[in-house]
Amino acid sequence: MGAEASIGEWALIYNLGSVSIGDRATISHRAHLCAGSHDYRDPALPLLRLPIEVGPQAWICADAFVGPGRRIGEGAIVGAAAVVVKDVPPWTIVAGNPARVIRSRQMFR
Repeated sequence: MGAEASIGEWALIYNLGSVSIGDRATISHRAHLCAGSHDYRDPALPLLRLPIEVGPQAWICADAFVGPGRRIGEGAIVGAAAVVVKDVPPWTIVAGNPARVIRSRQMFR
């Protein structure tokens, strides 16, 4: 966890795989970072440990879900209750289910 990063109340960090949180990143209350899943192609459903990386100055808003193996780029914002199933580019804002890019944050670089 990076310098000055914060994790809000009731946030769930399911760290079967590694979870890294960059400097000054914010994980808001009730956000869910899930770094594990099961291999549905195998009848035994073995666990998969897929790392999550939250870049510096990124913000994961309240009730958002970040799926296994995802990267949230530097300065990106994941909107409230968004469901992230693809990587989020740096300095973008995503929202919805599934999360989609809705705006760039280029002016804040």
